[in-house]
Amino acid sequence: MKQLRILITSALFIFTLIAIGIGSNHSVSGSEAKQPMALDHPIKSALEREAIETAEAQKAALGKALDLYFKKAIASGDIVGAGVSIVKEGTIVYADGFGKRNSKEADPVNEATIFRLGSLSKGFTGILAANIRYEGKVNWEDKVTDYIPGFQLGDHANTNRITLSHLLSHTSGAPYHSYTNLVEAGLPVSEIAGRFSEVKPISEPGAMYSYQNALFALSGEILCKASGEEIASSLENRLFKPLEMCSTNMDHNTLMASENIALPHYRSGKSWRPRKLVDNYYNAIPAGGINASAGDMARWMRFLLGYNPEVMPRSAIEEAFTPFVEIPGRSKYYQRWPGHISSHYGYGWRIHKFQEAGEPIEKTIWHHGGSVNNFRNEIALFPEADLGICVLLNSNSRLSRTVIPDLYKIVEEVYASENPANTSGGASIASRGE
Repeated sequence: MKQLRILITSALFIFTLIAIGIGSNHSVSGSEAKQPMALDHPIKSALEREAIETAEAQKAALGKALDLYFKKAIASGDIVGAGVSIVKEGTIVYADGFGKRNSKEADPVNEATIFRLGSLSKGFTGILAANIRYEGKVNWEDKVTDYIPGFQLGDHANTNRITLSHLLSHTSGAPYHSYTNLVEAGLPVSEIAGRFSEVKPISEPGAMYSYQNALFALSGEILCKASGEEIASSLENRLFKPLEMCSTNMDHNTLMASENIALPHYRSGKSWRPRKLVDNYYNAIPAGGINASAGDMARWMRFLLGYNPEVMPRSAIEEAFTPFVEIPGRSKYYQRWPGHISSHYGYGWRIHKFQEAGEPIEKTIWHHGGSVNNFRNEIALFPEADLGICVLLNSNSRLSRTVIPDLYKIVEEVYASENPANTSGGASIASRGE
């Protein structure tokens, strides 16, 4: 047995020597061995350089096309000014402005110009709710009466069925825009909540989409009690500060103290006239009380597309984009967008399905519009294209109805082109037939 072990050990030793010899025979001269590594670096550098040059060319072409589009809109009198931001594949490819902050003065709109967002605020509230739910402090099916005992809509049985999900999806069963007039009059939302006992429901909870401001804002009372923070502090600490949305604010005094703000405008004959910034909806921050710039909205969209997992995981974010109720009909402006198939509402967001010409696959848009104090804004994210588009307008312009599909077409043309410098700039005002 001992001799057998010696023989096996000797054989293994000889085999090892042979293997080393074969390895050294295959490992040719040192200069030859290093040659592939030496070639790899310049090839990689060349590819990186080409990718950088392509990206820069695309950004330049996009800027040129947007410049053409919005300057035509200004020249035709469609708008006064616009803050525009576009995010593509995790990169802010555009954040700037066009036109004037005030039609009577020369100050231009830029990426830092602050606009009132109106109902774009609802999208922040939906994400905040998803954030607090992710922490396990609230659930979508929590009853409103568990947090606001004095709330009543319909009889006792009906009231007890209304949940946070119904507030955030406009499906509580109240008539369209119930008590929006009281929100605009400046009454505290907690006081408005007590008046819903006088409202007769038009449907069971969850059965019908009926757009609200007062009831939607009531969700803030629930989130406040669940998180232990005031709604403004919660938005600031959980979203705005971590995302470095430094110019975003939620009150009239802070807005007025800012140097770079857009004034709202109203149509007077064939021209636009500035009007005062009013202080409504700051009593209902969740429904319409946030102010922000194009630059901050770019950071917001990048986050929504999943590029800040340290702030909130994408799986938690996307709960707000889960369709909850169908938006019926075909009369809404977004239901007339090219290829539109269906529209639903999630939590603070509209979710549309559309189909591009010649393509069998349905695609998704996470979208919302916003109007307040003669501002008119649009935000849309296209998850399949990893794309976000936001346009802030300081006039209630008809351009808002088509600006999202118009800019989507421009972006698609620029990024699909082998020579971005030769792209036409997509849809123009003249081609929209308006």
